[in-house]
Amino acid sequence: MDTPWLDRPQLRAWVRLRAVLELLPAVLDAQLRRDAGLTEFEYYVLATLSETPGRTSRMTELSWGTNATLPRLSHVVTRLEKRGLVERFSRPDDRRTTHVRLTDDGWEKVRQAAPGHVATVHHHVVDTLTPEQLDQLAAIADALLARLDPSGTSAAIYTRYDG
Repeated sequence: MDTPWLDRPQLRAWVRLRAVLELLPAVLDAQLRRDAGLTEFEYYVLATLSETPGRTSRMTELSWGTNATLPRLSHVVTRLEKRGLVERFSRPDDRRTTHVRLTDDGWEKVRQAAPGHVATVHHHVVDTLTPEQLDQLAAIADALLARLDPSGTSAAIYTRYDG
């Protein structure tokens, strides 16, 4: 089989996308660790919980909503639980399911961390692009996501702020 090597324009785009995929998460993580004492994923878990009814979710739904495996999520929730930011519990009517709830301290942590996180996103992404480029970025991401998630299984995660 003949390998369809990337031509120069394709390679140029791919290498730049790869650099963004490497550098942006590190920038977000560094800011959150410095300013809030949270990893980017810990913040994402807390922020996701903050948007759920009652700031509570079943672990399986939170795993799906954060695109994390249950073992990874369980490890992170254990760390957050030790810090008093979340609590796990079972409901009397369904002891087989574990739920996780954002505590008042967890809610306060999200409220304190959000402004710095949003400022970092603005500085490194939003303010760098024109409104047209932001629309193009969304369209490019949609095209990639259509290929990466053809069944739309995770669409609720990345389309929840549409329209």
